Formats: sequence, structure tokens, C-alpha cells
Amino acid sequence: MVVSSMTMVSRILGFIRDMMFARIFGAGLGTDAFFVAFKIPNFLRRLFAEGAFAQAFVPVLSDYKEQGGKKALRYFIDRTAGTLALILMLTTIAGMLAAPYLIMAFAPGFAWEGEQYDLAVQMLRITFPYLFFISSVAFAGGILNSYGQFAVPAFTPVFLNICLISAAIWLAPLMPQPIVALAWGVFFAGAVQLIFQFPALRRLGLVPRLRFGFKDKGVKRILKLMVPALFGVSITQINLLLDTLIASFLTTGSVSWLYYSDRLVEFPLGIFGIALATVILPSLSKNHAAEDAESFSKSMDWGLKLVVLIGVPASLGLMMLAEPMVSTLFQYNEFTAHDVMMAGRSLMAYAIGLLGFILVKVLVPGFTSRKDMKTPVRFGIYAMIANMGMNIALVFPLAHAGLALATSLGAFFNAGLLLTALLKTGVYKPAPGWRIYMLRIILAASAMTSLLFHFVDTELWLRWGMLDRALNLGLWIAVAASLYALVLILSGLRLRHLSAR
Repeated sequence: MVVSSMTMVSRILGFIRDMMFARIFGAGLGTDAFFVAFKIPNFLRRLFAEGAFAQAFVPVLSDYKEQGGKKALRYFIDRTAGTLALILMLTTIAGMLAAPYLIMAFAPGFAWEGEQYDLAVQMLRITFPYLFFISSVAFAGGILNSYGQFAVPAFTPVFLNICLISAAIWLAPLMPQPIVALAWGVFFAGAVQLIFQFPALRRLGLVPRLRFGFKDKGVKRILKLMVPALFGVSITQINLLLDTLIASFLTTGSVSWLYYSDRLVEFPLGIFGIALATVILPSLSKNHAAEDAESFSKSMDWGLKLVVLIGVPASLGLMMLAEPMVSTLFQYNEFTAHDVMMAGRSLMAYAIGLLGFILVKVLVPGFTSRKDMKTPVRFGIYAMIANMGMNIALVFPLAHAGLALATSLGAFFNAGLLLTALLKTGVYKPAPGWRIYMLRIILAASAMTSLLFHFVDTELWLRWGMLDRALNLGLWIAVAASLYALVLILSGLRLRHLSAR
């Protein structure tokens, strides 16, 4: 609840940020260039910091906490911090120098538009240091989460949105190319987020002193675990990046449509999926370090029940209210009714896979907490190959929406492989009551979907003003959620059925 509430604040500010982007910059050449320039370091951040590093660092840190003393823990943290800082610094410098080649690799379609390509290269050189700052933030967050202090790491992303909103409003009008202001907003946001972590680390007495530790036993374990985790834990991000690559060849605006629809899917994914994954990883790592297999399985069962409870209605709600949501948040000034329709299509396609995205977030820690990085890697490779094949098959009939649908189907494929492996090995043993639980979810979700399908007229949103759009969207979300909850209660679901104990 702590992580979700803090993330909620960040996501709401994120919507305000994106509304500002749509109102001021629209969906065109400049915004496509910025979204690619921001997506590359952001992708590397999710791949490296929140993905591989977090999954490798937290289990090793848990071992030191359970089995070592305070001195050994500080020694380990200092050397991990110094080694990480050196790697990040070298990576950042290399990325800035290689910016033209990175843009060519990740958005080759921009090469046909000389101005767009040059603009993307310029902004990538400004945004790339964000990788250094935000990966350091992830390191600090891993320490805090391991000590049960979730509020500060969860609140930290708020500063990214504040910096970007400030850049769009005050810095953009002062620049020859206003869109470049957003790149500087990303740069300063990284520094602010890192500074925000230090008081919490100081209270724990764990502010790291940078020491190189490539020969340190703990650091070696992290690096060894990270190599396979780099791929396995972040397969969804790789698939999303492949979407951007192919979209750069499509109609101008395709990258922006995918971005805005992805942002709406990220709202429930961030508030619930990432929050649950953040909390469950230290819990599973602690259970494994204590050799408590029963508690490990119960933690997985608890997490999966919550995934289904929230993920199913969130996915169906996004599908049914796709265009009303896009219209309410973004259809102003430069963002047209055509943009609403196109972004709505990709949002519906992404919404199909929301449950799959959340499942992957929760299932992967079932392996990485046990220091099994190879299995998620193998399944991730299978999922990426399947996603690439579906990209090619679906992009021609469905354009950018086909890319989103392929990513969604790939997420379900990946989640299915992960769950099957946990069940086969006996690591996860479902608790009794899953059949009646799923029946209740299906009944409630069906009632909610039927309500939205029969009574919501999406055409009205295109004609309404801002206030009418917001009021009606809020009303229908509240009515749908209330009906879902009511059917669950009437069918016999109670809070004790969701207890982690």
C-alpha cells in the first residue's frame, strides 16, 4: 500500500506531464525524436538498474543481512557502489559518444528525415547521463527496500515529472528548439532523484563510500547473476523497444501514439504490478535465505491472487475506455481527434497484455530470489522470438496497433512459461480455493465489461469539453469499479481470502 500510494502520486503527475506534452508539442516530428531520445536511456535503466541489477543485488544483500555482520554489510555496499559507479560512468561516456549510432540502431527510420535524426542525436546526448543518476538511485532504493523502507524509493519518480513539467512550461519557450528543453528536464531530474536518497541512507548509517571491488566476493556474485538477468528480467522492455524501432518506419506520429498508449498501460502496471514486484522480491529472498519453502510458496500465491484481482478488471477497463481515456487526457490543441483514434487502437492492444505484463513482474522474482537467472533468460529468448514473429505478422494489417498486440501476446507467452516452470519444480504450490476464486473474478469482470460495453458511447468524448470528459470518465470508472467490487462481495469474496498469512 505504501509503494502503491507513492507511485499513484508519481503516475498522476506523469499524466499531467503527458497532457502538457500533448498540449504544447502534439504528436509529430519533434515529439517522436524526444521520445526515442528518452526511451533509450530509460530502456537501459529498466534493463540494467531496475531489472538485472535489482534482481541480482537484493538477494545477495539479503544473504549479508541474514548471515553477516554490520561491518561485512558496509564493506559489501561500499565496494558494490564503487564498482557500479565506474561501470555507469564509462557506459554514459560511451553512450554520449555513440549517440548517432544508437539512434540509427533504435530508430533507423529517422535516417530518412535528416532534421528528425539530428534532433534525436542532440537530445540523446543530453538525456544519456540520466542512466548514471537513475541507476545509482536504483542501488540506493535496493538498500532501502531491503530494510522495509519503501516510501522514499517509491516517491522518488515524482521528481522526474516535476522537472519535465517545469521544463515544458518555463524552459521550452526560451529555447530555439522548444522540444530540447524536455531533454534537459530529464538530465536534471536524474540528479535531483539521486540527491533525494541520501537522507534516508544516512539514517540507516549506510551511505556508501565508493570503493572499487571487482575482486570482492559479493560483487563477483552480483556481476555473475546480472549477466543472464540483463535479458531475462527485462524482456518486456526489449519488446517495447522493438516496437519503437519498427514504428519509426511507419506514419509520422506512430512513435508518439505508442508512447501515449503505453503511458496509460504503465499507470496500473506501475501502481500495482511494479509495486507488488518491489515488495515481493525482498520477501521471497528472505524466505529462500531462511530455507523456508512453505512461506516462499505462500508469498507467491498471495502475489498471484492480487495480480488476478487487480489485473483482470484493469485490463478490461482499459480496453473498454481506451478512446475516452486518451481523449480526456490528451485531446487538446496539437493533439487531434485522429490522434485519439490511433492512440486508442494501440491502447486497446496493450491493454490485452496488461495482466501478462504484471504476471511477468511477479513471477520472475520467483526465480531470481533463488539466484536462478538462467531460466527467465531462456524463457525470455523464446518470448522475444515469438514477439518478433508476431510483429512482422501483425504490423502489416494493424500498423502500430499490431506492434502493441504482438508485445501483449509475447508477455502472456513469457508468463505462461514462467508459471509452468514454477509449478513443475514444486517451488510454487497453489493454495486451496483457486477455482472458486477465479469463478468470482470472472463473474465480476463479466458484469463490469457488459456495463461499459452497453452504456458508454466513446463518440461523445470527441465532442465534449475538458470538464465533461473528465467528469464522465471519472463517473464510469467509479461505477464500473463499484459493480466489480459488489459482485465479488455478493459472490462471497472477503478480505481474509487475500491475506498474506
